[in-house]
Amino acid sequence: MKYCTVLFLLMVLFACQSEKKETPLYQSDAFTLYADKVVQGENQATALSPTHLTSNYKSPASKSYSRLVTFKFSINEKDNELPSGKDHWLVIGEEHESPILRFGELPENAPEGPGTFLPVNYEYTFRVDMSPVVEQFEEKGFYETYDGSRVAKADFKNFYIAGGSEPLTWDFVNLEEEGLQLKDPDGDNIYEITLTLNPYNPEDYQDKEWKLTADLSNRPQYQSDQPIVDALFNLSLEEALLNIEPDSTLRTGAKWAGVWTRDISYSIFLAFAYHEPAVAKISLMKKVKRDRIIQDTGSGGAWPVSSDRTTWALAAWEIYKTTGDRDWLQQAYTIIKNTLEDDYKVLKSTQTGMYRGESSFLDWREQTYPKWMSNMDIYVSENLGTNVVHYQAHIILAEMAKILGEPSEVYTARAEEIKKGINDYLWMADKGYYGQYLYGRQYLNLSPRFEALGEALAILLGVADGDKAQSIIARSPVTDFGVTCIYPQIPGIPPYHNDGIWPFVQSYWNLAAARAGNEKVLNHGLAAIYRAGGLFLTNYENFVAGTGDFLGTEINSHRMLWSMAGNLAMVHRVFMGMSFEVDGLRFSPAIPSSYPGTKKLSNFRYRGAKLNITVEGFGNQIESAMLDGEPMEEAFLPADISGEHLIVIKMNNKPFDGAAIHLVANHYSLPAPQLKQEGAALLWEPIPGAVEYRVYKDGELLEKTTATELEVSKEEVAEYKVSAMDDTGYESFTSEPLRAAPETVVKIVEIEQFTGASQLPYTNYSGTGFVEVSNEKNRSIEVLIDAEEAGEYLIDFRYSNGSGPWNTDNKCAIRDLYSNGERVGSLVFPQRGTDEWSDWGYSNAYVVELNKGRNTLTVSFEPWDVNMNVEVNRAMLDYMRVVGL
Repeated sequence: MKYCTVLFLLMVLFACQSEKKETPLYQSDAFTLYADKVVQGENQATALSPTHLTSNYKSPASKSYSRLVTFKFSINEKDNELPSGKDHWLVIGEEHESPILRFGELPENAPEGPGTFLPVNYEYTFRVDMSPVVEQFEEKGFYETYDGSRVAKADFKNFYIAGGSEPLTWDFVNLEEEGLQLKDPDGDNIYEITLTLNPYNPEDYQDKEWKLTADLSNRPQYQSDQPIVDALFNLSLEEALLNIEPDSTLRTGAKWAGVWTRDISYSIFLAFAYHEPAVAKISLMKKVKRDRIIQDTGSGGAWPVSSDRTTWALAAWEIYKTTGDRDWLQQAYTIIKNTLEDDYKVLKSTQTGMYRGESSFLDWREQTYPKWMSNMDIYVSENLGTNVVHYQAHIILAEMAKILGEPSEVYTARAEEIKKGINDYLWMADKGYYGQYLYGRQYLNLSPRFEALGEALAILLGVADGDKAQSIIARSPVTDFGVTCIYPQIPGIPPYHNDGIWPFVQSYWNLAAARAGNEKVLNHGLAAIYRAGGLFLTNYENFVAGTGDFLGTEINSHRMLWSMAGNLAMVHRVFMGMSFEVDGLRFSPAIPSSYPGTKKLSNFRYRGAKLNITVEGFGNQIESAMLDGEPMEEAFLPADISGEHLIVIKMNNKPFDGAAIHLVANHYSLPAPQLKQEGAALLWEPIPGAVEYRVYKDGELLEKTTATELEVSKEEVAEYKVSAMDDTGYESFTSEPLRAAPETVVKIVEIEQFTGASQLPYTNYSGTGFVEVSNEKNRSIEVLIDAEEAGEYLIDFRYSNGSGPWNTDNKCAIRDLYSNGERVGSLVFPQRGTDEWSDWGYSNAYVVELNKGRNTLTVSFEPWDVNMNVEVNRAMLDYMRVVGL
């Protein structure tokens, strides 16, 4: 009897332990995270030990490849065949060849998907008649596209196909690299390409495992009651070691060698300032030239279109706080100071106090901007995340200056002006979070899209006050598999930044949730990190928002630096609660109640000390903290601590789950309307699903309407835009701004009248020629203009820049504009296509006060106009356009 009783008690105890073990850390309809495994439908990953993970994850991509294929054709890797929203389409049956389509011919609207799917590795030939282009080349010397722009015969390279079904891609600027060039084998102007649709590699669908092979004995060791966390911590440590190159720099990812400014900077801030400080310093110095930070990637030729190079300052400061290296502080101070002085001249908006330029890390134009926005338009925009980074860079420079005994007040003042601009112009009180950016031309509107990284940085870096921080975390939209880079998604754009979840962004969001004290959002975010790492057995860069799958985004890589840094940061900065300060190390853990028990981090090196840290329990309030068995007044270690020490922190074991989480279905906004003017009428085509249109005049809401036209004055100078609202209250992007102005107020001033015209053989220019500006030629040009009346005039320049592609490189041309001797601001002439010098566009515009009578406008090359290439800073100027306002 006694034996039976003991046996029964043991069985009950075992059952209780099993039930406890199986209690989820997080559970939803999409997936469940347990202490030792991840379950998503039939997919399961298991932590067999802290050094061994297995996964049977199978991507659903090949099983759901639609027979409906949408695509466009392209000249010179540009989206120049059909208007936005108009695509060719085919529903592929049993055939393996398309009918012959005609370039530029508008197709009917695509039907709904047929609900059936294409077999894997299906060969298919696309065919198109390019006669309309070839004939215009021969007759006119150029092809005029649907929007009136011209492709010069002399600039022609090749024809391509783009689309949304793999291996097609909508990444127009990389069509050549992706092998999507069309060929004309018979010389009859019928171009074709044969592709393998729904590509399938059986090796991608095998069960996988990870076993630790690297020696991590000299790295921090982590142990908890959640084996899945322990194993992914070790996996990330090992991947970090694999990413250290022979030159002691940190590789960006398994597929991408080299150091990229924003990637390395965000990664150092998250983890590598304290994990690999020496390697982090070397990596950062790879991104310095002329004692200035390099903007190494971005639309239209990098800086100043893309302007988030100041992420470097966040990383440099974090290294100083973790090491106390005074020499590094002095070196970084000089570099940051020089960089911010140039940025102040070239980027600052005098209207808002904010800085111009592309969204931080969201550097693929169509992925987060309306298609009508050129790289010039992106330069004009003012983004949340980028401005938070600029704010913090100035705060950092001020702090560095104080330590070094240098003047600091000017940088603090500039920081506060940026902060004020963010809160005055980007905060949306009705939504409870910031909008993504101001955008437009002369008049800017706020895009109400949510931007995860910018919102998180605003909380972490102190731009958002406590009330705003709590509102952002509780009211911002998050989806089943994590927080999307933006929300809502942009229709017709494949997953990457759009419709994508990036683990490093999720990590910053988690840190912000911990800072704001929102347990529900933090728990959801931790699960998003550990689901992806566990099922995929690596730190991928991104995955599809709707499916949580690593296949299906435009480009991806495993072993991504900032993703592994985010994984490591969850242990150090969330569970251990580490925050590095100038004078020490502070602990403020934030542990959801679903992650109870004891957490130990040993062999952690901080300056001259070796720390062994234990955190017991859960919550976000510390009950007690002990240093080597002695009570601590606060959980803070001074920077001069040395030797080996034991820190024991006990949490109060109270949930902090009072705040809400705004968990939503993934959603797409409507496409942007396309606006045109006929006489006194503004017209736009109806947008399916629109319940209302909003018409803006000079940046202000003019009218809400269900009609698709609006009467306006033909005699008035004004800028109009229109957007579409869906039935859930989300607003589309606005249309491209339309400048309505009588012909009598527009004046064209040919630049070649005031200096020698270039003899280069480019075409499609106005007047009798154009003028070349470069480091050597026409460093200053004076243009004379007579104004009939004193007042405000809108001034911009028609230009070309064939120094590089639309999407990358570093040869954006920059000049300064002066009016009657007074500096107006910087003019940017972004790249428009490699060797496409006959492709003309417009610079950014300024409103300039002109005197009655003769005025002198000067286009000048100034020291702060040196671009990232330094050697090539070149453009062709056709004319100056002057509009009386």
